[in-house]
Amino acid sequence: MTTRRILLVVAAASLFALPALAAGDVGQVEKQPVNLSAIGMFIAFVVMTLGITYWAASRTRSTSDFYTAGGGITGFQNGLAIAGDYMSAATLLGLSSLVFAKGYDGFVYTISFFVGWPIILFLLAERLRNLGHFTFADIASYRLDQGKIRTFAAIGSLTVVCFYLIVQMVGAGQLIKLLFGLDYNVAVIVVGVLMVVYVTFGGMIATTWVQIIKAVLLLGGGVVLTFLALKHFGFSLEAIARSAISSHKDGVKIMGPGTLLADPVSAVSLSLGLLFGTAALPHIMMRFFTVPNAREARKSVFYASGFIGFFFLLVCILGMAAITIVGTDPQFFEGGKVGGKLIGGGNMPVMHLAKALGGDLFLGFLSAVAFATILAVVSGLALAGASAIAHDLYARVIRKGEVTEREEMRVSKIASLVLGVLAVVLGIAFEKQNVAFLVGLTFGVAASVNFPVLILSMYWKGLTTRGALAGGIAGLISAVTLVVLSNAVWVVVLNNPAPIFPYEQPALFSMTLAFIVTIVVSKLDGSAAARAEREAFEDQFVRSQTGIGAAAAAKH
Repeated sequence: MTTRRILLVVAAASLFALPALAAGDVGQVEKQPVNLSAIGMFIAFVVMTLGITYWAASRTRSTSDFYTAGGGITGFQNGLAIAGDYMSAATLLGLSSLVFAKGYDGFVYTISFFVGWPIILFLLAERLRNLGHFTFADIASYRLDQGKIRTFAAIGSLTVVCFYLIVQMVGAGQLIKLLFGLDYNVAVIVVGVLMVVYVTFGGMIATTWVQIIKAVLLLGGGVVLTFLALKHFGFSLEAIARSAISSHKDGVKIMGPGTLLADPVSAVSLSLGLLFGTAALPHIMMRFFTVPNAREARKSVFYASGFIGFFFLLVCILGMAAITIVGTDPQFFEGGKVGGKLIGGGNMPVMHLAKALGGDLFLGFLSAVAFATILAVVSGLALAGASAIAHDLYARVIRKGEVTEREEMRVSKIASLVLGVLAVVLGIAFEKQNVAFLVGLTFGVAASVNFPVLILSMYWKGLTTRGALAGGIAGLISAVTLVVLSNAVWVVVLNNPAPIFPYEQPALFSMTLAFIVTIVVSKLDGSAAARAEREAFEDQFVRSQTGIGAAAAAKH
């Protein structure tokens, strides 16, 4: 108890020291004046979340509490938490900036993030809850070789977690750099420290309630900002569109397909990644284990889909409104040069819009909520990564299930600390990347590595361990390799003159390869183990449909 109090006090104290650091180097943007109202809201929000973490720590007494909040979250609460998890820095900052920069292309990109939810609702939600316990590997290894499949599933989950952590850390660094005038690296380190505190002490209970609260605040803030934007244009969407056309450098072209859809191969690959990658994000799948039964899991997706769809529509309106309100105002550009570089970077139009319409006070509120959004998401990612290491690799593979809950939780917390350090390193390395673009890479890898094994293990009797491993490894290697060879890494990060892989998204190639290899190898597998795995499908099918034998909610 004493250690927990000391660490929470230290974390809180570090936040109050931030205003003093604001006088330091501001990196690549002009030095910004200290916004005291924004700083006050930021500190108040983080102190509140630390209070939630302290409360949650007293309720986290078992691995079930730590990983899944004891399965005691209702469908409505979980739906809000999922929405909060999904409405991340990439949706608020990255997608609105895409609409701001590309118009219709940004709208298509935004809609693509939403269309994966019907798949989760109709194909996965019920079976995920009935078959799983703590992690994605619980489902994939239900009737297959536990050691081999859990090892592979953990590696796949950790790969996806690392990619998505990059997205969140970049968003956090840019946001705090704009809000406080902090150096980007210092901002990323602060996020990493708070992430470790949340996960280590509060587990899934703290993460869930932080997500619920900030989802409500983010939706509320989005509604208010959209109302102010509509009021500015006489509550006319047509007026917003006409003004955007006259203000944007591309004119009427922003109302039609542009470079995003110019290449059909890239467009299809992007669509596949976003569609099936959504269903395979490990921190999203973990949320279905926090509800007591399959009915609540379905309700979770229903509520989450409504909240997410509504928020994405708001984001599109805000991006279009920002074209005129932000894009023509010199105060939001470095050196006052309209059309030049935006203060804070290309992901910040919606924040500048908040300042233009609501002043420093509203900017402070939205910035604090957006930062809390990032904290909640990175906490969920860290928890998913820690569970893969501690539950799948350590407890089930290395210790063969012969491990106490105390030992497993200790390993989980150590893993959370390691992931926090890794998140900081990756966030600094990928500072120059567009947030929403990196999300596309994340979804492509998830669709290629996790989704084929997940969906086939649930629906195809013929899947075998050898097939799952061969296909999963093929998808993982091909997806990561293609990402490294693409422009995002090969040129921008590694400074090579031209990309080896000409497309931005790997899913069309890597996911197809993963399915083909999995099916072919499973078909060719005639071993005794393969026959036993096929026969075990009937038992798995019954449990997936009825929930008989599924983990129940813990009682406190």
